[in-house]
Amino acid sequence: MKGYLFLENGEKFEGELTASSNQEQFEGEVVFYTGMTGYQEVLTDPSYKNQIVVFTYPLIGNYGINEQDFESKKPHVAGVIVLECKDATNHYEAKYSLKEYLDKWNVPLLSHVDTRSVVKQIRNHGTMQGYLAQTETKGCSTIEKFPVSEVSTKTQVSYGRGNKHVVLLDFGCKKSIIESLVERDCTVTVVPYHTTYEKIKELKPDGIVLSNGPGDPKQLNPYLPTIKKTIEKYPTLAICLGHQLVALSFGADTKKLTFGHRGANQPVFDTLKNKVFITSQNHSYVVDELSLKKTSLTARFKNVNDQSIEGVAHRTLPIVSVQFHPEAHPGPSDSSWVFDDFIESLLNVRREKQYA
Repeated sequence: MKGYLFLENGEKFEGELTASSNQEQFEGEVVFYTGMTGYQEVLTDPSYKNQIVVFTYPLIGNYGINEQDFESKKPHVAGVIVLECKDATNHYEAKYSLKEYLDKWNVPLLSHVDTRSVVKQIRNHGTMQGYLAQTETKGCSTIEKFPVSEVSTKTQVSYGRGNKHVVLLDFGCKKSIIESLVERDCTVTVVPYHTTYEKIKELKPDGIVLSNGPGDPKQLNPYLPTIKKTIEKYPTLAICLGHQLVALSFGADTKKLTFGHRGANQPVFDTLKNKVFITSQNHSYVVDELSLKKTSLTARFKNVNDQSIEGVAHRTLPIVSVQFHPEAHPGPSDSSWVFDDFIESLLNVRREKQYA
């Protein structure tokens, strides 16, 4: 059936709408993803909660949906927009077509859309709210929601049986982050985002990981004192939203980019190793570089394209944060060494305690 994307600035884009739900409209923040592949990981990444994703590559769905590459148990996107969606699948692992998978979870799909024009609107005017519907309605809410509570674990869960114990604060964690730690001989205890310092201390971790997640990091301001107290006591790796929370907890500031970084080809410069590598990213907010001057943090990683902060390090404590995704799902594995460096920091602290 014929359907439309309505943007909050008044622009309208026509396409073919597939939606199994009788819902009148589907609202979300309209963003775009530039990767040629990786749509399955994008759909199930909790960081995309409440977002309508425009895929810029013209053909999406040709290798279907498999049972291995999910980042969570269900899709979190509010809607999907493509130029062309492939019904048939051409991969031996495929279990569903993209349309079948979206239909199963009542996620609307708007196809045959001039995605270039949609992306130009976002690039020129910034990320904005929008909705998918058959006819124009009164519009949608422009108030940003607090989605972390919807995607964080509700109970404590453990993975792996390694000899290094990592507590992961879940703000909307991707499965592949946990897998990357388990592969490095870690026991990973995943806890809700609001877990207290006292509870974390009882778990006796060797280190802390702050996960990725959706939304404005400042919506988590009430939890910053707990986060700071925790990461000052243990070696810490923070990823994406977790990176922004590290910066905020030490007194830095964050701001929203015009249209964010979402893709699998973002070049990042490591000021310590003097190297550039390609990363996978998904974020709207960044750390304000000027605000770091009044903190104990230094900028370690920078985006080659726009010079935005891609990660920080503490001047004296074993705390490193990255805006990109070192687990590389989807995307290149150039930055997987970030996990290795984190594991080495755990071992260094363990050695120090042993010989103290």
